[in-house]
Amino acid sequence: MIGDSLTVARKEWRELFMPGGHLAGGAWSEGLTIVGALGIFIALASGPAWVSSEMALYWLWLPLLQMMGMIADSVAGERERRTLETLLASRVSDRAILFGKLFAALCYGWSLTLLSVLLGALTVSIAYGQGRLLFYPLQIGVSIVGSALLGGVCVGLAGVLISIRSPTVRQAYQRVSLMLILVSLPVFSLQYLPPDWRSRLLPTDQNWLLFALAAASILVLLDALLVAAALAQFRRPKLMAGYEQ
Repeated sequence: MIGDSLTVARKEWRELFMPGGHLAGGAWSEGLTIVGALGIFIALASGPAWVSSEMALYWLWLPLLQMMGMIADSVAGERERRTLETLLASRVSDRAILFGKLFAALCYGWSLTLLSVLLGALTVSIAYGQGRLLFYPLQIGVSIVGSALLGGVCVGLAGVLISIRSPTVRQAYQRVSLMLILVSLPVFSLQYLPPDWRSRLLPTDQNWLLFALAAASILVLLDALLVAAALAQFRRPKLMAGYEQ
């Protein structure tokens, strides 16, 4: 199944980065725009706080938002282009198709996150480091990488479930984007709260590990539930029946 999943993932990457066999119009330009916006402009405006505090965590929704096109296209796009029947008629199993599409989207979103935070650290170091390398503390760095990974899985699976029930890519994209914005808005808004409120709501250096483990446990549990739901819905009879069934 792993080989078939990678085959599906490579298909998704080709369609993402080289639509029609050409680099022109590929998603790489949008991805570089996100990396530049986060890793240069937002990091530069944030200053040293970009690497010394939880600032970067507030912006994780932006790279994940770039996954939405792939996720929305996962089923609704195949159905809209009349290629879903061909894909389902292949020898590739339902699970391989599901995990291949999810893996392709997750790698894209997670890669954008890693590139953004690394470029952000380099930008802040050049602008404010005075010859020193400014980098994220261990707990912040692990939280960024872990949140992007577990959150990406959650967004991807929820997006697949939405795509299955959407008649068009546009509608699937709108629904998935709205879901991500509604989920991310409370976290993103924390940075604009008064300092005394933030100190009460956010973990300190002493209890950061406990807070991170609790958040990771919740995300793992949610991911497991979404995997079960996706496996139940991503089946040939249901996919072929269409979104109205």
